[in-house]
Amino acid sequence: MKKLKKVLLYAVIAIVLIVICAVSYITLALPDVGKAENISIKATPQLIARGNYLANNVALCNDCHSQRDWSKFAGPISDNRLGGGGELFDKKVSFPGSVHVPNITPYNLKGWTDGELFRAITCGVRKNGNAIFPLMPWPSYSKMSKEDVYAIIAYLRTLKPVNTSYPKATYNFPLNILVHTFPQKATLGTLPNTTDTVKYGAYLVNAAACMDCHTQNNNGKMLAGMEFAGGREFRMGFNTIVSANITPDKTTGIGSWTTDVFVQRFKAFNDKSKAVKVSAADVQTIMPWYGYSRMSENDLKAMFAYLKTVKPINNKVIKFRANSFAGPESSK
Repeated sequence: MKKLKKVLLYAVIAIVLIVICAVSYITLALPDVGKAENISIKATPQLIARGNYLANNVALCNDCHSQRDWSKFAGPISDNRLGGGGELFDKKVSFPGSVHVPNITPYNLKGWTDGELFRAITCGVRKNGNAIFPLMPWPSYSKMSKEDVYAIIAYLRTLKPVNTSYPKATYNFPLNILVHTFPQKATLGTLPNTTDTVKYGAYLVNAAACMDCHTQNNNGKMLAGMEFAGGREFRMGFNTIVSANITPDKTTGIGSWTTDVFVQRFKAFNDKSKAVKVSAADVQTIMPWYGYSRMSENDLKAMFAYLKTVKPINNKVIKFRANSFAGPESSK
């Protein structure tokens, strides 16, 4: 009996040591995506203009990294603090931790090299080597062309500095350990010729990270086989907003839409000064319509052409649910 107890004790000690070693390796050695490259981007007017378009209308860097006015439909951003960060993800929105979206104006990025910014955008690693939780869709940005990422960096350097800082991100257990394993080396793509409409549309849909929001998510992972079928839930105070099905399913998706209907759905939001005031009882959306609305019509048409080629999935979605009262169902 004594021998058995001793064996069990040694086994427990061994398991504890293995766990300690594993956790130590994950938290101390990871993420491991390599050092930031020695990059010096020549910020030409053309490159800055391209970055402006991508950061404000496609990848929507400024939409996420600016505070949104949720008293209005679709939460338009404030232009006077563009890129200043501040949106908070915590338990109020069912996030397992506390993350303030950081300031990406030159005030906060002045000490970052171009290579460090490139690594952050495409690999999910901060200047100090810490992991960036993929609330920022760097896995999608990692498939953009090198030139387009350079353009975004060149543009961010031109933003008006916003003198604001926020607390360091914190994560609940076990996310505080797992987050170190998320960053990956980039698998950069190339910008297709715009004449290859479907392929170019696929590039834009990826750069806009459409699949991230329009796919159901389970413990941080998108459900395989449900790509673009909607159903991902976003809790906002008393309400739950659910992403729409954008597959070409004719009854529950956008299969019955025409190209013109798709384009005009976006262009209807091209003037955020007309954003409608909403209350907690009104239908709301987190879809950043006002940014996407300024995409060119040709780009929107290309995105629609690509979405028409994805697998149709029958998945009916009620896009707005009031958690504390009976709220209306959103229309398509």
